[in-house]
Amino acid sequence: MALLLKEADVQKLLTMDMALYAVEEAFRQRGRGRASVRPRTRMPMPGGGQSLMAGWVGGAINAYGLKVYGGPRASVTVRPTGMIVMLYDGGTGQLLAIVEANHLGRIRTGAASGVATKYMASPDASTVGVIGTGGQAATQLEAVCRVREVRYAWVYSRTPEHRSAFARQMNQKLGIPVMAVDSAEECVANAEIVVTITNSATPVLEGKWLGDGCHVNAAGSNNPLHAEIDVEAIRHAALIAADDVPQAKVECGELIAAVSRGVLVWEQVQELGDIVAGRIPGRPSPGAITLFESQGIGAEDVAAARAVYEAALKAGAGQEIPL
Repeated sequence: MALLLKEADVQKLLTMDMALYAVEEAFRQRGRGRASVRPRTRMPMPGGGQSLMAGWVGGAINAYGLKVYGGPRASVTVRPTGMIVMLYDGGTGQLLAIVEANHLGRIRTGAASGVATKYMASPDASTVGVIGTGGQAATQLEAVCRVREVRYAWVYSRTPEHRSAFARQMNQKLGIPVMAVDSAEECVANAEIVVTITNSATPVLEGKWLGDGCHVNAAGSNNPLHAEIDVEAIRHAALIAADDVPQAKVECGELIAAVSRGVLVWEQVQELGDIVAGRIPGRPSPGAITLFESQGIGAEDVAAARAVYEAALKAGAGQEIPL
């Protein structure tokens, strides 16, 4: 028997605190050599494509699995129903659960930025700037607010109505002042933590805007031809971490561009797992600018799926299916 967990189950059961704990543990195990990932593969199809990613996490999580999604490019309905995580027990190989993973994907992506912020941002950072107000932005800000005592946030996106609505929504959800502003530069001018979470092909964040001690989570792109942040932001960063460096080499457009221009060599990019495991300090100095490049990895999906599976067992949620 395996447990089928639909979107409604995941939305009810998986909290940000659960996701933060699970994703942090996944990175810790990765830094200890007890987790691995298979970078995303993309298979083209007529009018669209399929993406597949996988991971294994040892330790307390003790699970492996894969995530598959995709479909026609024109479809706006395929992702919420077509993104699936298959979760297996790491000890027995038993299929534990089939999990619809649209919400899971949003919350684990936010959690990854939260973990990076916990280890790489200044301990007393209390202001946040978020560029982008789409479907992934809310969990990014929520995760940051879970790991730092945030007292103020600014948000910017190209559409005034969208950024105003997002600011109202997050003010109510988080109970902190969230202000919609008229430019990306204004958004980050006083921010000690910056999040970019857009689908822009060209930079929305310029390095010259960043103040000393700022931490940046670049979380919106996994396209080698796109860049949310400019080369100067990378040049100014004293520490750059990725969720998986081999995957970043083929998906992280801004790092690929910086390497091609001679601003960066790949040996300078660290694994977030090594920072979480304590092998590398997360802040080189109080005034250092730090950068986390998030493409999303299968180990995050496995960890979050295991967390929601365990919660479902306790709650008696989901539907058992015979195999």
